[in-house]
Amino acid sequence: MSTASLTRRTSAALGLALTLALTACGNPSDGGTTEVAGASGRTTKINLSPDQNRVTTAKVDSIAAKVPEKIRKRGTLEIVDSSGSAAPLTFYATDNKTVIGVETDIAFLVADVLGLEPHINTVSWENIFVGLDSAKYDVGFSNITVTEERKEKYDFATYREDNLGFEAKKGSGLKVAGPEDVAGKKVAVSSGTNQEKLLVEWSKENEKAGRKPVDIAYYQNDSDTYLALQSGRIDLYLGPNPTAAYHAATTGKTEVVGTYSGAGSTLQGLIAATTKKDSGLAEPLAAALDEVIENGTYAEVLERWGLSDEAVPTSEINPPGLPKTNK
Repeated sequence: MSTASLTRRTSAALGLALTLALTACGNPSDGGTTEVAGASGRTTKINLSPDQNRVTTAKVDSIAAKVPEKIRKRGTLEIVDSSGSAAPLTFYATDNKTVIGVETDIAFLVADVLGLEPHINTVSWENIFVGLDSAKYDVGFSNITVTEERKEKYDFATYREDNLGFEAKKGSGLKVAGPEDVAGKKVAVSSGTNQEKLLVEWSKENEKAGRKPVDIAYYQNDSDTYLALQSGRIDLYLGPNPTAAYHAATTGKTEVVGTYSGAGSTLQGLIAATTKKDSGLAEPLAAALDEVIENGTYAEVLERWGLSDEAVPTSEINPPGLPKTNK
């Protein structure tokens, strides 16, 4: 790993900076848009319609040739994402059937470089991994964090920083910087995610320190979670920071009261394209991601969704991830 990469990760992990500063408003008169302002203060109008006019790029024959023959002959890249994701990651356009978001756009760019037709498969979170295990799908683009446990079964090609956000009802007065701030609090989290793993570890740490554990709550969907947050049945919701910041800005009912690296206090978490281990796809995926980073289309996509602050300088294959015991 390069010195620059280490410096970037250490700075991000220690700073625990908010990666998005959002201001938003809906405008139904122009087909559905929302305005997103990045940390620089520049505002981006996000297109929520099914007519996405996505950023595209050219095929690179030398990279496409690295794709396993079975996939090249098929001609499609079977991409899997989660139906439980939310704006601006992966969500439905105003027609309630077209999948859009930063994850989708990056997946389409990678498919362009590989000379393959992107085919999106939207499933529940747990079925992403079931489908990858059975080779039903080639690659997951669904805000999947690199973890040491997942590396036992999957290969990763990174493309975005992973930061988590604690979301509370607006005006709650809560602030979260570490385990002690959630002791005795009721916190919602999605099952099977790295957010859950971090919260479980924090709860154990609280108990060892003589503090109350975290009261961890699980809900079927985001709507139920946010209803519980508004009614006071839960104190906090821990999820991906882009989603938390976007939701807080667009509704005006919640606020992000703390952020944290998805890999813990000593390592910057990373989001990655995820494939079955030894499938032969990790190398061409990383090469395709490096190509779009270099040619500028990657930056265009991140800017389009207000996520420029989560950019990575290069794609890494199977870098250090969230430890099995997170500290």
